[in-house]
Amino acid sequence: MYAGAITRNPDAIAAMFTEDGVYEAPLAPDGHPLRHLVGRAAIRTGTSAYHQQPTYQATMNVERSAYVLHDTADPDVFIAEIDVAFDEADGRRTTMSLLQIFRLRDGQIAKLRDYFSELPSVVSDDHSS
Repeated sequence: MYAGAITRNPDAIAAMFTEDGVYEAPLAPDGHPLRHLVGRAAIRTGTSAYHQQPTYQATMNVERSAYVLHDTADPDVFIAEIDVAFDEADGRRTTMSLLQIFRLRDGQIAKLRDYFSELPSVVSDDHSS
């Protein structure tokens, strides 16, 4: 979350991957900068292009953001459920939910499948977590 959502640092994101790492966003439309990236250089370029797009205008709320990690039978594979919470200027609360499947090799990400909806869903104060 820190390298991506908070600092939006493509070098830090790419450094977490193996040299031949793969980043896939299967739900992103064709032509999206994160749709399918192979290799650290492509991951750096793709995440940089994505982060140059207009940002969602809200403040990330670290206290309301949360994640759950799920182990699998393979010690090099885990699943992360992530809810990134935002506070909007008008007082509304917004949450962007992601599901990420990681495959590691030698402590680095060899493959990441990132399932996310491009636009955050607005959650009213009455229904916030």
